[in-house]
Amino acid sequence: MTPLSGSSLSAARRARELTGSVNGDAVDVLVVGLGVTGAGAALDAAARGLRVVAVDAHDLAFGTSRFSSKLVHGGLRYLASGRLDVAHESAVERGILMERTAPHLVHAQPFVLPLTPLVSRGQAALARAGFHAGDTLRLAARTARATLPAPRRLSVVETRHLAPALRLDGLRGGLLSWDGRLTDDARLVTALARTAAARGARILTRVRALELTATGARVRDERTGEEGEIRASAVINAAGVWAGGLVDRVRIRPSRGTHLVLRPESLGPLAAGLHIPVPGETNRFVLVLPQDDGRVYVGLTDEPVDGDIPDVTEAPETDIGFLLDVLGSVLHAPVHRDDVVGAFAGLRPLLDTAPEHADAPPRTADISRRHAVLTSSEGVVTVVGGKLTTYRRMAEDAVDAAVRLRGLAAGPSTTASLPLVGAAPPHALAGLPAPRRLVRRHGTEAPAVLALAERDPRLTGPVLPGHPVTGAEVLWAVRHEGALDEEDVLDRRTRIGLVPADRAAALDAVRALLAEDLPRSTRCPV
Repeated sequence: MTPLSGSSLSAARRARELTGSVNGDAVDVLVVGLGVTGAGAALDAAARGLRVVAVDAHDLAFGTSRFSSKLVHGGLRYLASGRLDVAHESAVERGILMERTAPHLVHAQPFVLPLTPLVSRGQAALARAGFHAGDTLRLAARTARATLPAPRRLSVVETRHLAPALRLDGLRGGLLSWDGRLTDDARLVTALARTAAARGARILTRVRALELTATGARVRDERTGEEGEIRASAVINAAGVWAGGLVDRVRIRPSRGTHLVLRPESLGPLAAGLHIPVPGETNRFVLVLPQDDGRVYVGLTDEPVDGDIPDVTEAPETDIGFLLDVLGSVLHAPVHRDDVVGAFAGLRPLLDTAPEHADAPPRTADISRRHAVLTSSEGVVTVVGGKLTTYRRMAEDAVDAAVRLRGLAAGPSTTASLPLVGAAPPHALAGLPAPRRLVRRHGTEAPAVLALAERDPRLTGPVLPGHPVTGAEVLWAVRHEGALDEEDVLDRRTRIGLVPADRAAALDAVRALLAEDLPRSTRCPV
């Protein structure tokens, strides 16, 4: 199956559309930021028939949107804290992703909460009640039981079967629950951007917004250094943790989430993820998340971040030690620091609503995940807060605000029923003539990725021994997914780069493939 018409992003298309956008005719909407919210806003506006340009100083999913826990939450945490509106919204958006817009990328993930001596019977009863309340949220959101099975109590034997690495001493069994999990968060952003491009949006990476106004932005092409203007009737600032640097009076309170990357042998076979209660906390868990590529992620913390915001946040040793300590509380064999082959940290752009001169800011864990759409005195619409699960609703609200503010001729949002590139019903995905791993990453385009390798046997093998990514996937990223260099391929399209040693080992092979293909893809008649 060939790519959806008009959805392919490449260096040549970027060059052509950049030339047409800078110092050109005004468009209806300019979106700044191509994380999940910005890409979602670009799609929402383009799907309403508006003329859209979306820019990012770096790559698709360069910031927070590639460093999430990869979960599409149903809102249980917010239900426990009494934020019913956020919980219900989360459950609704989870169902939309799993059943309508991205069933190839979002799947049901089982989790086991092991009932160890550190979990009292009262805590276990409270957790069990919470999981059943979460199932009620699923029902209220009209998500099918076939999509998310019911929670239940597990025996000791069942618990150890799903997670053999658990310590047997004092184990009373476990609690099984289900939630949504992304194959990869960066792939969701790529699918959003490509679906927007198929609707006519111009997706321009490596284009930095230097200054925003109500009628556009001064921008710089980061590849050439050339500057110019993009004019627009409405401007949406979706720059995440950097949003406050583009408009005045938007105060962001960043919260850091850290994850470890482990090899599969560190924990043995895992048929389910783990919820591990954080000692001394009533509603915080460390999550153990097995991945399709064999790696295991362990996260997350929720720590406030002060000072300047870097392009890429480092995972501090204090967070790594904390996660290893909590993980060790339930395992029969501890995981040591040397077993951590990678770590990543992302910053959530939470809106700081505390009084400006408050004696002590609130804990970031206590700040509402409800998003906000703000309009500056200059007329720039900014969307902040929220979380990955609710990106679509955030994007819809931001575009609604821009449409109202500028009186644009556009109907209501259609994205709740608009399938993303690669989406199809589960039975159709199951019948595709391609490996399951490719289908879970590319959906209906998996056979086309496979066909690249069939035409050139050099592309059949992995670019890194022991890792499933093939040369065909690298070329697909360049020809259709907007990757401009080896960093885009390694760090966002394939995620090989989450393990520094793997990144270094694959670099030469990826560079060689790009050296052959990029000269062809960058030929652009201007």
